[in-house]
Amino acid sequence: MESTVQPLIRNWNFLLFVGGRSANTLAIHGLTVAIGWHVYKLTSDPLDLGLIGLAQFAPAFLLFLLAGIAADRLERRSILATCAALHFLVTGALFWAVIQTLSVNLIFALLALHGTARAFYHTASQAVLPNLVTKEQFPNAIAWASSANKAGQLIGPAAAGGLIAWIGDGVYWPILLMFVLAGLAAAFLPRALRQSVSRGNNLAEILGGFVYVWREKIVLGAITIDLLAVMLGGVMGLLPIYAADILHVGPDGLGVMRAMPGIGSLVIGIFLAQLAAPRHMGPLMFISLFAFGLSIAVFSLSTAFWLSLTALAVYGGADMISVYVRQTLTQIATPDYMRGRVSAVNSISINASNELGDFRAGVSAAAIGTIPAVLAGGIAVCGITILWAYLFPEIRRVDRLRDVKPEL
Repeated sequence: MESTVQPLIRNWNFLLFVGGRSANTLAIHGLTVAIGWHVYKLTSDPLDLGLIGLAQFAPAFLLFLLAGIAADRLERRSILATCAALHFLVTGALFWAVIQTLSVNLIFALLALHGTARAFYHTASQAVLPNLVTKEQFPNAIAWASSANKAGQLIGPAAAGGLIAWIGDGVYWPILLMFVLAGLAAAFLPRALRQSVSRGNNLAEILGGFVYVWREKIVLGAITIDLLAVMLGGVMGLLPIYAADILHVGPDGLGVMRAMPGIGSLVIGIFLAQLAAPRHMGPLMFISLFAFGLSIAVFSLSTAFWLSLTALAVYGGADMISVYVRQTLTQIATPDYMRGRVSAVNSISINASNELGDFRAGVSAAAIGTIPAVLAGGIAVCGITILWAYLFPEIRRVDRLRDVKPEL
């Protein structure tokens, strides 16, 4: 532990990066709860909760190639700071729209701008971390960074739910502050956070991330299983319905439910961060994804608040194990000069697929009902996990993550 954890604690740039990204995560998840609650109060339509996800997914889908090229060509620090500033401006506009009870279509348009900033921020932040630590430290850095990220996911929703109940629309003020802190942290990162690459504009360079992902089967399997699992297992966007109409726990209960996956993730993440070189990581990823699907199925059928919270904690813990393995595999198996473009492809699965999953869940809930929609998603995740374990034996054979080599 001395050779891995302690240097990370003394690494100022790593701590600055983790702090800034956690502030950004806290703000984003707090904003998601606030907007979801206000939109559902405004329209009482589960489809609108799905459209919140779609509004944020569409820019990420349309711009991810540009985000990848930017992360490989431009100063990644500047991208992070600029995106934090855009988050701040959009949140201020959403605050104004809520106070004035303006059209929900305006809220969707503002969320599309928010999704644009998220696409560039997420791609650049993924590419930054490997430049701040050594390869030997990287699995532990992923665990610590993911744990801090999950802490933001834990605190943000819980705080937002409590603040909605306490001060109503004032919930947006601390969200604005968090985006300011994220921008300041990014501005103080070191300048040289990219590797020089060719400046050609040919199609091969633009599509280089796709080509590399397709050729490197470990990366392909890790990215696609993440995309499908999150898309099919999306449940977080429907939590306002569970809080208001199924479990009857109100905004406070909504905040607690949003926080429970973060609690499960944080506990597992801290445990993983203590392990220098855990083994059998490939099989463990598939086991954790199967548990992820089962937890969704249990949550869908639960009418007891305590059981719903337990299922959401397992949901978060299982996802943390999967994220730990998938992100480490994707970053270690990719050379630095390709990392921005591969991270852009990966961002569709890690970032945008959350919103696409919420859209899928919202549409399904409107068509067949909330409980059947969530249950079907959990069962589908279990099935996809079994299929991917068969299709990608390269991942099943992964033992220690640090032994994975990139194709140069």
